[in-house]
Amino acid sequence: MTTIAKIIAGRRAEDIVTCDVSTPVSEAVRILAGQRIGALPVMRQGRVAGIISERDVIYCMAEKGRDCMDLPVGDIMTSPAVTVEPSTSVDEALSMMTRRRFRHFPVVENGKLIAFISIGDLVKSKIDEVEHEAEALRAYIQT
Repeated sequence: MTTIAKIIAGRRAEDIVTCDVSTPVSEAVRILAGQRIGALPVMRQGRVAGIISERDVIYCMAEKGRDCMDLPVGDIMTSPAVTVEPSTSVDEALSMMTRRRFRHFPVVENGKLIAFISIGDLVKSKIDEVEHEAEALRAYIQT
C-alpha cells in the first residue's frame, strides 16, 4: 500500500506556496497564475485555515463581480480544509477526493503543513504502481 509519505519524500515544507487569510483575492490570483497552479493552502497563524482554488475565485466573481478581487482570501476560501497525514494511503486519498469533489490536499503532521499535493500527484503514483506490477508480472511469466 503506497502512502502519501512516499509521494512527498524529498519535498521541503519551505517550498510550499501559501497565502494568509488576509491576502487580497487579487494577490492570490497573481500567485496562482504566476506559479501555474490551481490552489493554495491558506494559513492563519501558522496553521492551515482553508484552501483557495480557481473554483473559489470563479464562484466569487460570479456572485460579486470585480469587487471579489478586493476581498481577503479568508472570505472566499474553502474552509475548513480537508487534510491528510503522511500515513494516509493513496487509495484513501483518491477516494476522498472523488467523494468530496476536490483536487488538492494539505498534508499535515502534528498540526503543521508539511506538503501540498494534487490529484495529479496521486494519479501519477497509481500509474507508477500499476506499471511496476505489470513489469513484475512480465518478469514472472518469462521465468
